[in-house]
Amino acid sequence: MRKQLVALAAAAAVLSLPLAAQAQQQIKSVGITLGTLGNPFFVALAKGAEAKIKAINPNAKVTALSADYDLNKQFSQIDGFIAAGVNLILVNAADAKAIEPALVRAKKAGIAVVGVDVAANGADATVQTDNVQAGEIACQFIVDKLKGQGNVIIQNGPQVSAVIDRVKGCKDMLKKAPGIKILSDDQDAKGTREGGLNVMQGHLTRFPKVDAVFAINDPQAVGADLAAKQLNRKNIVITAVDGAPDIETALKTDTQVQASASQDPYMIAQKAVEIGQDLLNGKKPAQQMVLLPSKLVTRDNVKDYKGWAAAR
Repeated sequence: MRKQLVALAAAAAVLSLPLAAQAQQQIKSVGITLGTLGNPFFVALAKGAEAKIKAINPNAKVTALSADYDLNKQFSQIDGFIAAGVNLILVNAADAKAIEPALVRAKKAGIAVVGVDVAANGADATVQTDNVQAGEIACQFIVDKLKGQGNVIIQNGPQVSAVIDRVKGCKDMLKKAPGIKILSDDQDAKGTREGGLNVMQGHLTRFPKVDAVFAINDPQAVGADLAAKQLNRKNIVITAVDGAPDIETALKTDTQVQASASQDPYMIAQKAVEIGQDLLNGKKPAQQMVLLPSKLVTRDNVKDYKGWAAAR
């Protein structure tokens, strides 16, 4: 009798295996809402997400939309995703805190939600660049170039988590060099080329000696370089964060931009999709915030850099 029971139990276990496999949820429909698809960063992010989704399920439906940094528009897009029955949403939040009610609605509908590039309250997880580390390596480059002596400007930006973290990392490195003087660290250049130009013009007018500038992103760095050219100010080391196509050009041509701590939007998206697939099957990431390391792109290594638009 005992042997019969053991045999029956073993048979039941074998029979249950296909059922378990069938219970495994698969990504079937994905909604992606991003800052703006006019930015090559988000174009690469969307491509990375779609490539990973199709590798998991070639028949999955993928809808990538541009929120244009409009919170109300993003709310409407998320509600549309819920109505369409997606089972995964990737969100680049227009406002990390205000987005929460929409994401809570999505999760109540049984949808896995993963933030990309910036934090998003209410998301199951977020994948972004390690922005503190990015600021550290960009500003360590400045310290090394100046041999620990000189006047430095930190060109700040919109006070979102990514910018705050980059500035923190930069300051942490600059503080280790007593010979470095920070002339300014609180001017918001709006994350744009025009903003970088305007703020840099003001700084160069105000300060007769500027040895280096850390800009919180590449557009600001390009704008800062343009201002230096217009005012005929030379020998300024300019670094930033992004590794964008524009900065690749700047590093290969006659500019004062010397380095950028890169982000990899393609890999951010791929990791977010992996986490989304796991979430659908009850597996949460070890940490809610997943940080991907940044690499420094310089004039010396830019030729080997696989940028945002590179074929994958």
